[in-house]
Amino acid sequence: MSSKERPTLGGTRIKTRKRNIAAPLDPAAFADAVVQIYLDNAGDLELVAKSIESADLNFSRYGDTFFEVVFTGGRTQPGTTKPDEGERHPYSIIDCEPTREIILPSVIYTQKILRRKPFLIKNLENVMRRFLQSLELFEENERKKLAIFTALAFSQKLSGLPPETVFQPLLKDNLVAKGIVLSFITDFFKEYLVDNSLDDLISILKRGKMEENLMEFFPSAKRSAEGFSEHFSKEGLIPLVEYNEKKIFEVKLKEMKSALTTQIAEEADMSEVIDTVKQRVKDAKLPDIEIVRILWDVLMDAVQWSGKNQQQNANSALRQVKTWAQLLNTFCTSGKLELELLYKVQMQCYEDAKLMKLFPEIVRSLYDQDVLAEDTILHWFRKGTNPKGRYASSIHSLY
Repeated sequence: MSSKERPTLGGTRIKTRKRNIAAPLDPAAFADAVVQIYLDNAGDLELVAKSIESADLNFSRYGDTFFEVVFTGGRTQPGTTKPDEGERHPYSIIDCEPTREIILPSVIYTQKILRRKPFLIKNLENVMRRFLQSLELFEENERKKLAIFTALAFSQKLSGLPPETVFQPLLKDNLVAKGIVLSFITDFFKEYLVDNSLDDLISILKRGKMEENLMEFFPSAKRSAEGFSEHFSKEGLIPLVEYNEKKIFEVKLKEMKSALTTQIAEEADMSEVIDTVKQRVKDAKLPDIEIVRILWDVLMDAVQWSGKNQQQNANSALRQVKTWAQLLNTFCTSGKLELELLYKVQMQCYEDAKLMKLFPEIVRSLYDQDVLAEDTILHWFRKGTNPKGRYASSIHSLY
């Protein structure tokens, strides 16, 4: 054997290690194939869906590219919405008319695709997020088409599409400042409310973490309660305006209640507490009836209640009424407001076991402290509309 020859074992096979050879990425060829399916079926989405289902294409790898074709008719350049090289079809969402009747079939078609290929939901999220973050690159009527598609997608409960995918990408400062976001979200609201209730819309906003932050859709110069009401009233979305006004009202009541609770707990000076209430009434334009209700709630919440000692509870409640009678008297400025206070006391005594037997004594104390007038109590006794907790015979014995 030559010195240059290497010894081998007869009959032995030398194994070589296998390598994982990745197939080259070719989104262009994939996009062209999907475009051809659209063209072969002349944009008939029923037929396109069937062809897509049977096509031997790598959707798991090119899911984003697939939805680019669905939305724009072909591939888009990386990081933009501009068309890339390759074939295109004229049946995309961007190319159709901006009406729900024309766009709805595309939503239903997308739903069918997702049911057959549920893994594509992440790709739909990716593409929608990218497009929504780039709204300024679309024409105004193209943005309207995207808004209509998005609204119909939620209306049709498109498989697994989370609201935060839509709302959060919109909150880019430059898009908001230019009013693009407000225009988009207005079209979205109007379209969604055609088939759905305001409660449905609020549910979506909650899931998208936007229910408490609707003002963030507005440019800073228009970011006010007045600006909100003016804009959406002009757009015919009165229920949304009323909802927002109610939310603002509830926040103001909560803030006032919190401030009063702190002052009562700290036993602040009577004049200081009265001034606080007057200032908040002025700033928030709160109705007198709500003020009376809040005052009573705050005073009773501040009482240190005993678990089972009814006499101690009675003493504590009556002491609170006597201590803060001037506060109640300051804002019970009419028979109507006195009657509202009486109804409030009545219902609380009926619903709260600690107070159930105290109603006559509380009313007597309010009368003695000149918070309730005799005429008010007599009117309540004769014409009170709510029988719960009235204790008629006990009140009658006051006279």
